[in-house]
Amino acid sequence: MHISGESLMNDGSAIVFYNIFSARFLFELGINGVGEDIGWGKGFAMFFRLAFGAVAIGLAFGIGVVFVLYHLNRSLSGEDNVVQVVLTISAAYLAFFTSEILSGCSGVIAVLTCGVTIKSFGETLINDLKLAVNFWEITEHLLNSLLFALAGVVWGDILSNNRYTDTFESAFEGKDWGYMIVLYLFLMIIRFALIFGFYPVTKRIGIGTNVRESLFSSWAGLRGAVGIALALSINSDVVHLTSSGAVDESTRAKYLDYTEKLFGFVGGIAFLTLVINATLSGPILKRLGLVTPSDTREKIVKNYRDHVVAYTLGQYVRLLSEERFHLLDFSVIKKHVPFLSNITYEQLMNEVHKYKKNTPVHEFVEPNLENIIPYLYEFDQPVAVKNKNVEVENISPERRRVLKDVRRQSVVNIHK
Repeated sequence: MHISGESLMNDGSAIVFYNIFSARFLFELGINGVGEDIGWGKGFAMFFRLAFGAVAIGLAFGIGVVFVLYHLNRSLSGEDNVVQVVLTISAAYLAFFTSEILSGCSGVIAVLTCGVTIKSFGETLINDLKLAVNFWEITEHLLNSLLFALAGVVWGDILSNNRYTDTFESAFEGKDWGYMIVLYLFLMIIRFALIFGFYPVTKRIGIGTNVRESLFSSWAGLRGAVGIALALSINSDVVHLTSSGAVDESTRAKYLDYTEKLFGFVGGIAFLTLVINATLSGPILKRLGLVTPSDTREKIVKNYRDHVVAYTLGQYVRLLSEERFHLLDFSVIKKHVPFLSNITYEQLMNEVHKYKKNTPVHEFVEPNLENIIPYLYEFDQPVAVKNKNVEVENISPERRRVLKDVRRQSVVNIHK
């Protein structure tokens, strides 16, 4: 969870800084109208415009999508489910175009903000959430596959042949491979420093973290799609801008060499993290003891189970208000619905009160609890309750009659 959240922040900030520094880099080409002469003051101003302007645009599109989803949520036709998915696609591209092209802000941050807004306020308004999630998962997989395939071809071409000379030679020299290894080590050190620098904060927010999880988060920072896409972009920009004769051949060759080596480093780092970090992640997880359920994971699983039990029990209580289910014995339910096998009297009463509170008075029908209450608790005395479940077959007929009388009186009290 922390790695996913960190990835969103890293990708968004990386693209903002890329826009600033790429503008400065392209200005060095000396082509009129290309790039900007960005100093410290202008750089900070550009950062705030790119970041916060994009957030405002993304928020506006997100709110608009939530508004439309609200009105489409009233229909149950399959066509409207498709329309909702198409709406999310259209919003993503329109937010990017408006922010990146029309407003000069960060298109990626605008799309990210739009997505977070829809997730936060509009997820429950989507008729077929599974359809939307599956569509975006397939789209992400296809685009990532296409990006890595393209990057692999370009990276291999750069390493094997310098396309802008007449001779067949690599754009990478021997020392560049050494620089790549050193860069990889520095990136790992920087990541460890950042993760543990913010450890006092991350261990107190959300579900928290611990030292072992932070160690693995530091190791598991794989480099990939965004870095490769940006390196491809700057290389493509330089190729396009210098191909029309706007600069002399020596300048063109120099800047192409810069961008090709940059892409070589980015692709090499992505390759090293996939080969080294990803391969060793499994053994490191076992060594750190993170394969076995942690306290955090157990809390998440327990909360999820409690939610499922409460929901299932709520539905069962609602069904008990229908006459056709009045004679259904709870032993049958326990056998076929495992989540209800260990419910307590307090849980049952809590769901009964919820059902009564949330149902309109003219629609409310008292649920018949006579066939469930005798199964829930064993009594030492008529009014004393033990937190222990007992099987029906272990209760004597006389004892069962006592339990039923006590529970029947409880039902009467509830009705009152």
